[in-house]
Amino acid sequence: QVRVVESGGGLVQPGGSLRLSCAASGFSSDYYAVGWFRQAPGKEREGVSCISSRDGLTYYADSVKGRFSISRDNAKNTVYLQMNSLKPGDTAQYYCAVTLGSYSSSYYCLSGPQGIVDSWGQGTQVIVSS
Repeated sequence: QVRVVESGGGLVQPGGSLRLSCAASGFSSDYYAVGWFRQAPGKEREGVSCISSRDGLTYYADSVKGRFSISRDNAKNTVYLQMNSLKPGDTAQYYCAVTLGSYSSSYYCLSGPQGIVDSWGQGTQVIVSS
């Protein structure tokens, strides 16, 4: 099973930046999808940003478009989420999900991704507050 470890969360003031890391291990594949999801108390889980290794395409939720960017380091099996211009509404627990297979970034984020995740990370908390 794929092992996923997230890091990089913390407390930041509005307008600040954080970079989340999702390090995956225990697999070797040319095809995988990685997604960042977040969940705040009382709210549904939201797909924030996803990336597909198949074609390198990315997906961003409308609420973070233009502020967040997702990238990958294939040599390190690590995906990053650079979060800029953070808002209080970004406060949530952020989770990284990894699935081996040929999934598009948009499908992966919009699916939930219910039923297709090979491994979830433990989560990292992001708090945006002054």
